[in-house]
Amino acid sequence: MNVLLIGSGGREHAIAHALAKSPLLTRLYVAPGNPGTEQAAENVDLDAGDHAAVLRFCKDMGVALVVVGPEQPLIGGLVDALDRAGILAFGPTQAAARLEGSKGFTKDLCREYAIPTAAYGRFSEKDRALAYVREKGAPIVVKADGLAAGKGVVVATTLDEAERAVEAMFAGLFGQSGAEVVVEEFLEGEEASFFAICDGERAVPFATAQDHKRVGDGDTGPNTGGMGAYSPASVVTPEIERRVMADIIEPTMRAMREKGAPFKGVLYAGLMLTKDGPKLIEYNNRFGDPEAQAILPRLEDDLLAIMLAAARGALDGTRPRFSDTAALTVVLAARGYPGTPLTGSEIKGVAAAEATPDVIVTHAGTRRAGERLLAAGGRVLNVTALGASVAEAQAKAYAAVDKIDWPGGFCRRDIGWREVERERG
Repeated sequence: MNVLLIGSGGREHAIAHALAKSPLLTRLYVAPGNPGTEQAAENVDLDAGDHAAVLRFCKDMGVALVVVGPEQPLIGGLVDALDRAGILAFGPTQAAARLEGSKGFTKDLCREYAIPTAAYGRFSEKDRALAYVREKGAPIVVKADGLAAGKGVVVATTLDEAERAVEAMFAGLFGQSGAEVVVEEFLEGEEASFFAICDGERAVPFATAQDHKRVGDGDTGPNTGGMGAYSPASVVTPEIERRVMADIIEPTMRAMREKGAPFKGVLYAGLMLTKDGPKLIEYNNRFGDPEAQAILPRLEDDLLAIMLAAARGALDGTRPRFSDTAALTVVLAARGYPGTPLTGSEIKGVAAAEATPDVIVTHAGTRRAGERLLAAGGRVLNVTALGASVAEAQAKAYAAVDKIDWPGGFCRRDIGWREVERERG
């Protein structure tokens, strides 16, 4: 069958790599793709925001399934347009995508359905938000309600920092995404990422990972879209997984059905593992980036078959199989990120990194200029390595990173540090 994958980042390169292994696949198109996806698929110049153009392409090319990688087209209603045209899509409708599109919506849903999460206040007026922050004190978490590319969350350790975050969001730092602000209780614990595959009626556990959001080593500096990840996350024990499914994922699936917006696709729960058990930090409607780059190389089952079953509402409840190996991804970002990245610098040595055993390099923000590979975004490359342990995967990943010649970029040097410490005992 012919498949269209929407997106241009490292996540989409990882998805394309996994889909290309499927015996069900005839032809894979990626729109718009990047220099990495063209190794596994055919890149097409298609704007996901132009629903009519996407529908025409699908009909002209006999596309049987559309896989939507990033969040913006989901929240923009692309799946709704595909559904109306009778084209199968892997991903939630616009109404279901509110789980990621509005943090306030999700917090209200958690309150209504007794899903464990942080206490919160939801504000559309700056003065009320500031009063709430001053009443609660620090540490406290300030979030833009809408999408902000992973940067709309401030974990404020002081009252002054919290007030400045509120002021900045209402002043338009994140545009309309910050027109409403959610202020949350600070939760103590360790974060983990939990992924489930959903078909509208049922959800099955997929995989776990641990992301590294802060830009600097030792989890310092501002939040980013993610500087690296590893999978699986051993802190998500079988008992914690059972509680996450029973207390968080399944009530959410029931809630969305009851609200007339059944959820299909990937439900990605960002968790805080507290002394009182797992609590939901926030939801995403799609594979994480860079978590997908660490999760998908471990998948032993056919990703396309899984996505088809979910899109058709026909998951059989069987959990997908993964290898026992660990995977670790390091993000290489352009200098200046997560602020204004310095783009246009040349990157060399990617082929040498790819030639390293058990290493995969995925492209996130690159472009070709003749034979030259140039940086064209904030997060630019992902280097993923597989190993018998996270420590082994980490060592392989950084050995490959060091083969890449890119003075215009940087990376964290401690991805996976918590798990490596646990493995050492």
